Amino acid sequence: MNSISNIWNHPKTSIAGLLIGIVTIASVLSQQGITLGNMGTGTVITLVSGLATALLGLLARDPQSQTSSIGSTARLGVWALIALLLQLPFMSGCSGTTVAQDIVNWTPTLESAVATVDTTAALLAPVDAPIFIAATVGFDAASNLLVVQARAYLANPTSSILAQLQSQVVTFQQQVNAALLSAARIVNAASQQHALNAINAVSTVVNAILALVISISSKAQVAQMAAESTVKLAMVQPYLDEGKAAVIVAGHYDESVEWARAQGRLVELSAVRAGF
Repeated sequence: MNSISNIWNHPKTSIAGLLIGIVTIASVLSQQGITLGNMGTGTVITLVSGLATALLGLLARDPQSQTSSIGSTARLGVWALIALLLQLPFMSGCSGTTVAQDIVNWTPTLESAVATVDTTAALLAPVDAPIFIAATVGFDAASNLLVVQARAYLANPTSSILAQLQSQVVTFQQQVNAALLSAARIVNAASQQHALNAINAVSTVVNAILALVISISSKAQVAQMAAESTVKLAMVQPYLDEGKAAVIVAGHYDESVEWARAQGRLVELSAVRAGF
């Protein structure tokens, strides 16, 4: 009954989840070479995926959406588009100043999250603080460099600056993933929770920026980025806080937590399947 009630109370989120599920299943079938036959100049699978993508795009632009303002609706559409583009192997990545601006828009949240990390060591048990400090010592420099490169790309979106941005976001993501693994080894439960909470906030933003960078990268560039990723998302997934990430994303895009949670799951799945 709770499931039926949730569908009734949150129809937009339920429909979006169904469409995302259709796109995900279609992508898996497509990658396995399952087409379900031809239709027109394409296949049944590509047709179903295309229709689901279009409907999800329309849903993101629904005037009845909780994101009532034009700017908020546009941000919702951008995030939904990125999630879909990451998921579909037969579609090319998006480009343009919209994605570049969204990367820059994340930087204040990133800077705030890193600032919180800088003060978290004081909350830990004395024996645990050195472990946390060693794990996160590079966050400030990595954050500053990523912000500079994001703004440089927005001002001058060239392939050379994009290459620098691609390299830096992967480098930072690897630092964050390694820090999560280090924090998970802290024995004191309270210290571990403080450490993971602080690092999770940074992880959410870095992974969001990674998704944005992937969306404007070619398949070859994504493959190169994935090859540089040695600490995979699957290794740190047990230590990621999905609820916290959904709240951060929802706040950034001015949308519902349920919608942000669905987006996060799809983006994470897509990143894992891309080799991250």
